[in-house]
Formats: sequence, C-alpha cells, structure tokens
Amino acid sequence: MLPVGREAPDFTLVDSKGVAFSTSQLFGRRSVVLYFYPKDFSPGCTKEACTFRDAYEDFLELGAEVVGISTDSVESHEKFAKKKGLPFILLSDPEGRVHKLYDVSPTLFGLLPGRVTYVIDNNGVIVNAFQSQINVTRHVNEALKMLRSVTSKGAS
Repeated sequence: MLPVGREAPDFTLVDSKGVAFSTSQLFGRRSVVLYFYPKDFSPGCTKEACTFRDAYEDFLELGAEVVGISTDSVESHEKFAKKKGLPFILLSDPEGRVHKLYDVSPTLFGLLPGRVTYVIDNNGVIVNAFQSQINVTRHVNEALKMLRSVTSKGAS
C-alpha cells in the first residue's frame, strides 16, 4: 500500500458509463474514498459494494466521493452497478495499471487482486489506507471513521 501522508497519484480510467474519469476532477474540491476490489458479483465484493451503497449519503455529507476500481470490464461494471443500485463511480482497470500505481498487491498466492481502501483528503493527500481481503464491511467503517475524524478536526 502507499503510505499515509503521500500525495495520491492522479490517473484517468473509464467508468461504468464509458466516460473517462480522472481523480484530478475531485482533488481540490472533495475527499475521495478510493476502494480497490477483486471482482464484480463475487460474494465479498457484492457485500462490500452494497455496504458502500448503503452508507453513500453519509460519505456525501462528509464531503467525500466513493470510487470503486477493479480489473473488470466497463460492461461488467455497468451490469453490477445497475443490478445492485450502486450510486457511486466504478472504474475499469483491465491492465491493472492503477492497481500498480497505488501499490495494490494481489493476495492468496497472487491469485486474487487486492482489496485496499484509501481515504484521500480534498488536497489529494492519502490520510488513511486499509487492507483486508476478508473483513469487507470494515473498509466502509474505517473510511467513515477517518472522514468523521478529519471533519471534526476541521470544525474545531
């Protein structure tokens, strides 16, 4: 994983609607919860995505946008987002270029893409990084906890 305190690398990928999305569109305006997950429609990834979906309004209220990335195709993301009612951005990284850029390593003897969540503040700096292949809902809880902490410090 990339270390906390480092500037988050900017990148451009295609979203589930086939539109190019760059993190630079958000940096300077909103925080970003960038979560990398292995596969659309798999049980753990579906649970994680639906947990992000259910807390999406909380993220927006805390000034953050949720962005999910996997190596699945744009078409797979489109189906996944539609079937599960996902309101946030899903990006396709078929060659794993952004996975490498963010140092998201495969797990389970290199068989599964990694599951990592980064919280990036509105200045584009990584303020939290969390990795767990198994405890999928904790990614959401950790991100919300960090955003609440940053928000309360800013209000002080």
